[in-house]
Amino acid sequence: MTDEKEQWLVDLLRRLETGDERKTEKQIRIIEAAVEVFSEKGFAAASTSEIAQRAGVAEGTIFRHYKTKKDLLLSIAGPIAAKLFAPFLMRDFVKLLDIPYDRVEDFLRAILRDRLEFARKNMKLIKILVHEVPFQPELLAQIRELFTHIVITRGEKAIRHFQARGALKEMPPWRVIRSTISLFVGMVVFHVFLAPDFPFDEEEEIEWTVDILLHGIAGRPS
Repeated sequence: MTDEKEQWLVDLLRRLETGDERKTEKQIRIIEAAVEVFSEKGFAAASTSEIAQRAGVAEGTIFRHYKTKKDLLLSIAGPIAAKLFAPFLMRDFVKLLDIPYDRVEDFLRAILRDRLEFARKNMKLIKILVHEVPFQPELLAQIRELFTHIVITRGEKAIRHFQARGALKEMPPWRVIRSTISLFVGMVVFHVFLAPDFPFDEEEEIEWTVDILLHGIAGRPS
């Protein structure tokens, strides 16, 4: 098992060791191994035998604590995880929304660099969330609430600031946010998850992505 853990996993394991839902040492090792296997192979391809091997326990030990593989998956993002994941997703990002940027290009570049770095550092978290959100209404509700009250509210303030200066078109701020998220998430997913070995110059890619967002992809008519 790798010795290098993503910070969210360190925080989660610490809660499991000391919180009201305290786990045994074997359960901690099982959860840590499950995070690795689920994030690497996905839920369907993951096997409890491999999880047991990585955790250094017998496969029967897993089923003494979790009735099925799905129960093990859901335990990773249960009520404790719901209190941890969504705030972690917003950690540091909210600070960017409050910084007074002079130019909209600088604002967009800062957001894109931050989210690209976050995705690279927290790939296991993001992969697990893809599996968990459909099965965890509490987690999904919390993410929606944070998105609405933090990203939308603070993002609108920044967008109206740039609209007042003529740097952005007059349109509902949510439309700007939706367009920005679609393009930025597309870039992050492509380079971090779909084609991580695809060669590219990161700064050049950021510049092109910001340029496409602000000016589109159409060429000038000849």
